[in-house]
Parts: sequence; C-alpha cells; structure tokens
Amino acid sequence: MPMFDLQGKVAYVPGGYGGIGQAIAWALAGAGAKVAVSGRDEAKAAAAAANLRDAGHEAMGLAMDAHTVADIRASVDAVRERFGALDILVNCVGMQREQSLLDVTEETFDEVLAVNLKSAMFLAQAAAKHQIAGGRGGSQIHLLSVRSQLGLRGRGYSAYTSSKGGLVMLVRQHACELAPHGIRVNGIAPTVVRTEMARHWLDNPDTYAQLKARIPLGRVAEPQDVAGAAVFFASEAAGFITGQVLYIDGGITASQ
Repeated sequence: MPMFDLQGKVAYVPGGYGGIGQAIAWALAGAGAKVAVSGRDEAKAAAAAANLRDAGHEAMGLAMDAHTVADIRASVDAVRERFGALDILVNCVGMQREQSLLDVTEETFDEVLAVNLKSAMFLAQAAAKHQIAGGRGGSQIHLLSVRSQLGLRGRGYSAYTSSKGGLVMLVRQHACELAPHGIRVNGIAPTVVRTEMARHWLDNPDTYAQLKARIPLGRVAEPQDVAGAAVFFASEAAGFITGQVLYIDGGITASQ
C-alpha cells in the first residue's frame, strides 16, 4: 500500500541484530528502506546487514556502544555519510539487570539508565540534527515496554521500569520540540516477546503459563508483532501521529 511505502528512505536501527531489532530491520527493508543496523558486536551487525543484502536490500552494519555518547554520535554520522540521508531512527537499544529494591547497586542503576534512557536521548539528538538539516522531516521511534506503565510484583525491576518510564516522557518532549520540523516521535511498548532475551521467561513452564494467563489474547508477542508497528510509525500512514506510545501487549494494559 502506498501509505506504508518507505522507498527512498534511510532507516537506522541501533540494536538491529537482536530478536526484535532484526525483525524491525527486515520489515523496514521489505517496505523499501535502506537500513543500517548497529550494536556493540560489530561482527553481528555486519552479519545482519549481509543477510539483508543477500536478500536484495541495501544495508550496512556498524559497531556502536550505547554506553558512550561519542560512539552514538559517530554511528549516526556514519549512516548519514554512507546513505546521504537519515529519515528514520528506530531505537532498539535496551538492557535489564534484575535486582530487588533492597539490593540495587549504584553501578547497576547507572548502567541501566545510561543504556535505556541516556543513549535514547543522544541517539535522538544526533538523528534530529541530520533530519533537520535534510529538510524532509522524518520519524523517530523508541522501543519501550509495558513496564513503562506497569510495575511488576515479585521481581527486581526498579532500574528498568524507571528507565522506560523516563523514555515515555522523552518521546513526548521530543515530539513537541521536533514537530515544527516535520519530525514525528513515537514509542512502541511490547509485553514479553519471543526472543533470546526472553528465554528465561519462556523456557520455564510455570512462568510461561503465568504469562499467557495474564495476557487477554492468550499468547506472548512475536517479533513480527512489533515490526509491523515500527513500519506503521515510520510511514506516512502515521503522518499525523506524534508523541504517542503504542502498547503491543495483547491487552495487558487494558486489563490491569
């Protein structure tokens, strides 16, 4: 459909070789975008890009350490230099270090906020500078979580939930500041997605059963469920949507 067509667009997907990021990179490429993927492991990023190129898409892979602002800025500049533009940012960077409230260390708290929130700030800033200079608008999309809205009983999620909750407000603030430039900023907040990162939830029959029982649609999310939302927000189909968070959660936030 023309309203979902991304032909001629350039998309950057930090964290694009993870389970969700990889599905998003393929979906964006399938809609016609040139795609760059990055992460701390340069070999994995290069392999993900090679797979896209083997399927006939234009793609590049590069190293990017989300702990370092200089690295973040350099990666965004590299994408702009390679493809001549930057239209779409889909930030899939994220981490979790589970520690109960009474056991949270300063080092863990700082690292989770640095990777989940601070890196989002400076990815957005670096991308916005190129998008504004390019003069053709654009879209920025951040991966959040249902835990940006909901706490979790019995687990140590202080750092994670606070980082994702902060990211919701970053989305809203950046949407307001970038709207005059035609740049839309939105968030996607899934529940547990069937990826390697979620294996500890899904391989345990008890926790898996509990997960499905809490989700009204009766299943966990698949990476493709998230990828479809990313293409939507990146495309003209979402041309009048900014500052919003879409919960890909099978109904959890509607029922809790």
